[in-house]
Amino acid sequence: MPDKTSTQICPTCGTRISAEATRCLVCGAELSTEKPDKATKGVQGSRIPTITLSLPVVILLLALFLALGAVMVYAAVRTAGAPRELIIPSTDTTTPTLTVTPTTTPTGTPVPPTDTPQPTPTPLSYKVAAGDSCSSIAAYFKVSINSIILLNDLSTQCILSAGDELLIPQPTPTATSLPTATPGPATQTAEACGKVEYEVQPGDTLGAIARNYNISSAAIKKWNGLTGDMVFEGTTLMIPLCELPPTAGPTPTLTPPPPYAAPNLLLPANGAPFSLADESIVLQWASVGALRQNEAYMVTIRDETDGKSLPIVDYVTDTKYILPSTYRPKDTVAHIFSWTVTAMRQTGSDSDGRPIYESAGASSAGRVFSWSGTGGEVTATP
Repeated sequence: MPDKTSTQICPTCGTRISAEATRCLVCGAELSTEKPDKATKGVQGSRIPTITLSLPVVILLLALFLALGAVMVYAAVRTAGAPRELIIPSTDTTTPTLTVTPTTTPTGTPVPPTDTPQPTPTPLSYKVAAGDSCSSIAAYFKVSINSIILLNDLSTQCILSAGDELLIPQPTPTATSLPTATPGPATQTAEACGKVEYEVQPGDTLGAIARNYNISSAAIKKWNGLTGDMVFEGTTLMIPLCELPPTAGPTPTLTPPPPYAAPNLLLPANGAPFSLADESIVLQWASVGALRQNEAYMVTIRDETDGKSLPIVDYVTDTKYILPSTYRPKDTVAHIFSWTVTAMRQTGSDSDGRPIYESAGASSAGRVFSWSGTGGEVTATP
């Protein structure tokens, strides 16, 4: 045990250290090396006793204080209520499950259905004769001009030369149209209204046309979808006769419309040839308008080869005329026929009761076709 006379106490932390030490090894405080003179030592009064603790003791006391506090907190929690269960959330690990889809093993190998190919019509071969045209050939074989152009890889002008070999497609059968739906009340009312077509002539105005038919301009605009009073030459207007105002007297007689335009001939094409295979020939033309009850088309057909026979003159209200097979030439010579169509109006009857007609418009341009009684291929020259 060290001698107390050879040690000293650190005034800062209270640690006993060597008397010759100038610095405390524990707290590092500087120590004074001057010793007080005992002779000059003054009288010291009483002082408060101090407690000096070393650093390890301080650490031990702090640990005890913390442990005591933890015990007191634990006791307080236990006495506050029932013990609580500590729930630790679990982490669910999803294990992938392999799902096996059962497959049905077929007992036999299925045979896929096979499409039965439809027979393709075989094109006909035709040798172009002098004077033939695409329109006349198309009319003769009852096919479109475009189908001949596409099948033979021709230009859009369809230029032919005598001796060329053409492939003629077979006519495509026309599909049966589906039944139409029953029209509504508004459509039925519009269809029940009698109407007359009128082509606007030079100098016509909407008011003049309305006065001519004794119908208001508003009615003509409504039935023709017009937004203004302007009408243009060549335009076809629908004149609704059901819009006529009621009159107490007799029914007014409508003013005859201006002469009809010349009908536009459609089929057969100009110069079309017909042979023994054609039992009859159908002549077709475009309508010039809605004909009245006393109006009809006059069809005039003349045999230009036989200048002695009288022309065929007939009256129809349809836009086609079927030439009977009885007019087929009986000899072996191919005959050239010309035909025209004119709109006519009946003005009365003769003493025998036969109707008397007068012209109601211009006559169409003439067309020709050839008809052979022997079946030979003869092309008519327009």
